[in-house]
Amino acid sequence: MAPVLEKQQPGSTGVDNNNEDEEGQNLWSSILSEVSNQSSSKLPSGKNILVFGEDGSGKTTLMSKLQGAEHNKKGRGLEYLYINVHDEDRDDHSRCNVWILDGDLYHKGLLKFAVSPQTIANCLAVFVVDMSRPWTIMESLQKWASVLRDHVDKLRIPPEDMREMEQKMVKAFQEYTEPEDANQTSPQKRATTVGDEEAVVLPLGENTLTHNLGIPVLIVCTKCDAVSVLEKEHDYREEHFDFIQSHIRRFCLHYGAGLIYTSVKEEKNLDLLYKYLVHKIYDFQFTTPALVVEKDAVFIPSGWDNEKKIGILHENFTTVRPDDPFEDFVTKPPVRKLVHDKEINAEDEQVFLMKQQSLLAKQPATPTRGSTESPGRTASGSPRPAGRAGQPSVTSSSPITAGKKPDPNIKAGAANEGVLANFFNSLLSKKTGAPGSPAGPGVQGSAKKTGQKPGLTDVQAELDRMTRKQDSMVTTNNEQPPAENEV
Repeated sequence: MAPVLEKQQPGSTGVDNNNEDEEGQNLWSSILSEVSNQSSSKLPSGKNILVFGEDGSGKTTLMSKLQGAEHNKKGRGLEYLYINVHDEDRDDHSRCNVWILDGDLYHKGLLKFAVSPQTIANCLAVFVVDMSRPWTIMESLQKWASVLRDHVDKLRIPPEDMREMEQKMVKAFQEYTEPEDANQTSPQKRATTVGDEEAVVLPLGENTLTHNLGIPVLIVCTKCDAVSVLEKEHDYREEHFDFIQSHIRRFCLHYGAGLIYTSVKEEKNLDLLYKYLVHKIYDFQFTTPALVVEKDAVFIPSGWDNEKKIGILHENFTTVRPDDPFEDFVTKPPVRKLVHDKEINAEDEQVFLMKQQSLLAKQPATPTRGSTESPGRTASGSPRPAGRAGQPSVTSSSPITAGKKPDPNIKAGAANEGVLANFFNSLLSKKTGAPGSPAGPGVQGSAKKTGQKPGLTDVQAELDRMTRKQDSMVTTNNEQPPAENEV
């Protein structure tokens, strides 16, 4: 018996070793399975964001801000950026590709390098519009939506795949729930719960998802800090901003898109934009409800809006109707830069002064008033122009006036005027101090006697002499007519 027992002991030891090997293999298999499960739960790669918008709308600046870069480098054609995505729960990182199409339609053919039939299902479209130029918003949205639609049609996606993408969009829109109703559940659990209640999902509205692109769409209004500028400079009122928001939200319903107002200058809603993007692309948890109170910080997630909620904005309309054309109410203001350009390009000051100088140089060619008026008025016997005219004109007219002798046929009034004219001319001649200037005989004698300019006493003496001479002339004139009658 003993030998038999000795043979059994080694056998029992071999069984235990086999059990240990099996346990070791099970441990390694469990570790490998856990690793494989974790690798399958990592963030997916190859996600793409397609950005459309006009030149100057701020699309590159916006995406650079989300990337965390402060550079202002802007390319042409098709720009490429990436956004770092970090999952704190899984402690995993990934990169989301960002493709920014140029604002010139000439470059729309470059979309083939960013979107292919294999990558279209992993894309999200972002249409960027400029709130500082609100009159361009609807035209820009229609243009870029048409560009994306045409490109998707050119991809020739199989009908069954396209139908599956469209149904996924409809399901995501219908299954939207308010974040406060599901704060304690993860996105995956919410999707499962909602899927169980798929039978009670409300149908879409008449104007909802009528233009289903098969991929998520987001409308981003940039430069919302310009709202205050529009109010001050262009007289925009609350009605204008409600009208703009109404048209944008109805566009969003057609494409099943979300809407968010941002401002890079004031860093408004940038964090919210990032969270919503990674929520739509990577299905991260999102807990921010819709924001419609502040006119410059609106946020409406996809699936929240409907026609009735948009109708609340229409209640404030007083001078416009909801169905009025967008461009008729939100008009482009007159361009004021042209006026400033005209002022800046005005004629140079020196050139203007030179032209005025040339014009003034041509005017002295005409006779002066003093030289033309003085002789005529002096000859007529008016004393006032002689006193007001210049010295040369008085000198030239003095011999004519002083050399005349009183006509016996002239009346007493005319003689008085002639005497006064001779008196003032003689005074001016004496004042110039020209010894050779012609004057009457009495004036020359007076000048020779004094040898200097007459003062106040000389003027008084001259007045007395002329008064006596005037009286003698009047007496002579009064005596001569009877002699003619006698003849």
